[in-house]
Amino acid sequence: MSVSYIPQDVRYRLWGKAAGRCQYRGCNTPLWIDKLTKAEFNSAYIAHIIADKPSGPRGDVKLSILLGKDISNIMLLCDAHHRLIDIKEVEGHPVELLQEMKKEHENRIELITEMDTDRESHVVLFGTNIGDHSSPLNKNSVYPALKVEKRYPAQVEPIALNLDNSLFKDNDEFFWTVETKNLQQQFKEKVEPILSKNEMHFSLFGIAPQPLLIKLGKLFSDIPVVETFQRQREPEPTWEWSECEEFTYIVKVPEKIKNKIALIISLSGAVTDDRIVSVLGEDISIWTLTIDNPNNDFLKSKHQLSEFRQIFRKLLNDIKFRHGQNNEIHVFPAAPVAVNIEIGRAWMPKADLPMRIYDQNYKMGGFQYALTIR
Repeated sequence: MSVSYIPQDVRYRLWGKAAGRCQYRGCNTPLWIDKLTKAEFNSAYIAHIIADKPSGPRGDVKLSILLGKDISNIMLLCDAHHRLIDIKEVEGHPVELLQEMKKEHENRIELITEMDTDRESHVVLFGTNIGDHSSPLNKNSVYPALKVEKRYPAQVEPIALNLDNSLFKDNDEFFWTVETKNLQQQFKEKVEPILSKNEMHFSLFGIAPQPLLIKLGKLFSDIPVVETFQRQREPEPTWEWSECEEFTYIVKVPEKIKNKIALIISLSGAVTDDRIVSVLGEDISIWTLTIDNPNNDFLKSKHQLSEFRQIFRKLLNDIKFRHGQNNEIHVFPAAPVAVNIEIGRAWMPKADLPMRIYDQNYKMGGFQYALTIR
């Protein structure tokens, strides 16, 4: 139990630094509202790191008196964590640990609150199980990536473009038609009203079949400012970008230019020419965009994604120049989520050839046509 009186101005400053939330690491509970009833009242406790009396938790003969009213020595906590550090697990909460928690929380609040409105971003989630905590697509898993980019969500809840739990499977005749229409309708209702406003920023996170990701990119287009994120699996799951070693995209040009065009995007896995021939026949020119070692985890940085966009735009121009403008491209993607979205965004409706997108379907024995971008 505290023996010192904490001046009102110190209390106000602590509330401001903590943004009215519990400063215990990983809690962040708002302390002005009851989670269950939503009734608003002050449920905060002001706890000393070094007790304000020598006999208290983490007390010290000299420092307890010296720091009894000092804001550097007090934390804003919820009831549960106040009891935890002062009664139940005092030894497990040394001074250094609590000081780290306080500093981390206050630094985070300062970083977020110093952002002006130009750092606001509309967060869009596209895929299955959105909001399920066991799914990578929920606000708690994606919002930390925004902090790294020094942005904050425009709304408390992200814009969710759900893939319905449809009775259709990807080997059913109408699967791609139904899911494409579903995506278009949700985009029209939830995203287009925001797109009509000027200078909007979007942060885009997705886990979905590749053709639908390309379609989503096409719906967004290259006009609005969209930052596409890629989920990293190693060393631990995160949506935050990192850095990577330099590498080079490789474009393989066909030896002979024939009327029919195939484009292999072989980045997350290898796609051999014979698999394309089995779908389209031998009278075809096969272009390939790949890397030395295609794998699921190659995409680590924003620079890699930006470089892909540049290479892909040039490739579309080269294909059109070599094959003429009265043609279409059969696209066979094996690429990360973010790359597929950027394929759709980089494609220009008035400049590029239509793209027929295929999807690998093991139940049906290989690549199957899914949808067309035109």
